[in-house]
Amino acid sequence: MLNTPEFLKPRLTTPVAVLGAGVSGRGVVALVERLGASATLHDERGGPGVVAEFRPAAAGRGLVVFSPGFPPSHEWVVAARAAGQVCLGEIDFASLFWRGSLVAVTGTNGKTTLTGFLAHALIAAGRDAYAVGNIGTSFAGLVAERDGGAPDSIAVCEVSSFQAETLRYFRADATLWTNFAEDHLDRHASMENYFLAKWRLFERSIGGGVFAGVSVAAAAARYGQRLPAGATVATDDPTGDLLLRGTVFAEPPQRENFLLAAAWWRAAGWREPVLYAAAQTFKLPVHRLACVAEISGVGWWDDSKATNFHATEAALERFGAPVHLIAGGKAKGGDLAGFVARIAPRVAAAYLVGETRSVLAALLGSAGVRHRVCGSLAEAVAEAAVGAKPGENVVLSPGFSSLDQFRSYAARGESFISLVNALGQVPSLR
Repeated sequence: MLNTPEFLKPRLTTPVAVLGAGVSGRGVVALVERLGASATLHDERGGPGVVAEFRPAAAGRGLVVFSPGFPPSHEWVVAARAAGQVCLGEIDFASLFWRGSLVAVTGTNGKTTLTGFLAHALIAAGRDAYAVGNIGTSFAGLVAERDGGAPDSIAVCEVSSFQAETLRYFRADATLWTNFAEDHLDRHASMENYFLAKWRLFERSIGGGVFAGVSVAAAAARYGQRLPAGATVATDDPTGDLLLRGTVFAEPPQRENFLLAAAWWRAAGWREPVLYAAAQTFKLPVHRLACVAEISGVGWWDDSKATNFHATEAALERFGAPVHLIAGGKAKGGDLAGFVARIAPRVAAAYLVGETRSVLAALLGSAGVRHRVCGSLAEAVAEAAVGAKPGENVVLSPGFSSLDQFRSYAARGESFISLVNALGQVPSLR
């Protein structure tokens, strides 16, 4: 039985306005209906059962729950607050009804992998655990499906800065923050704003159960924030090298994710052999620096999930020699010149796509890096197939959002894999 907080009960007597018709929004609708209330779904794109406009006055002083794609400055959210409505983000709303433990995971990169791995390890340890949040599974939907969960259930919730910046009621038993680097400056405007959006999670960790990567600790000092008493900063531990051999965590950048997981695991009192055994069976989600083919001695790597500078730089560190890099897409802000300067020594040639291809070409040209400006991903793959020699690697690690040419990074990665597979059918390239 779901228990509704007293302050929300009068707000549920009128239909709850749910902003965003994606996974988060539909999860909220399911939870509201589970509460015995009703909801209306609003999204500018419209669609079956979706209202393409939002008029706060029609909902009175009710409740509005918004998806991560709605920033606090969105006109619908601003109008709802002005009308006296309670406005909550999806995971904030869902957390009010969750009866189990809650572990939050955030970071510029690695948070999806860490979230999935912790849930995988907990399940291996015999716990009732779920990976939810920004990982692609609605927290609200899980709460509705599991009737709030059992007291011993554990929700491992991936939290993006978009979700963290408006939290009011969300409380975590522990928060793990993998790393901090440039990203989402188109939404947060500055690195400090981006950092403080994520910092809200540390402020909402019960008892100060926080675990941070080294770059997070450095950023906290830079922005005048003090890690809570008892915070753990995960540093390298060579004692696990042999036990991690053959796992996805054996090398950077995934090794850092395991170190953070291990720090929390030990603090929680779990048996470490179970965690190392789980590492042996864990598989990375797709589109995260995986070799998808070797054609005529050339390795082809899919790292479409690299949607920011830090992710691309981490990918390039994986290789001992410069690579043929396919990069570009929709910009999210940041020091583009600095990014190019850092990656230039690791790039043998670049094949540039998307909205940022021209500015990347100018910067790479100034750095003396061979490059081609391409009108599509298909053209980039074809050019790379000509330019790469046996023993070299072609890496799709864009460094930018996919939303200028694809509906998601996953769609971009699937397109890349299809194009590479087609290369394997060309007799001269077999």
